[in-house]
Amino acid sequence: MTVLGVAPALPLHAAGKYVAGAYIVFLAIVLLYVAIMATRLARTERELAELERDVLARRHADDDPDPADREREPVA
Repeated sequence: MTVLGVAPALPLHAAGKYVAGAYIVFLAIVLLYVAIMATRLARTERELAELERDVLARRHADDDPDPADREREPVA
């Protein structure tokens, strides 16, 4: 049992490429996650700006009196 605790699973000269591969895969996953989050953030910011425009347009429409309610001016 003591031999299994001391001996590595792979020889050190063969394990390097697997460690490098694992780091590359991990980095790719992190970059993919960041790209997805950036896309979602951009979409959310776009939707928020659209909602803000809608709210401002509705407030502006509420501030202006309805043209049908105004008295008509005589045409000269």
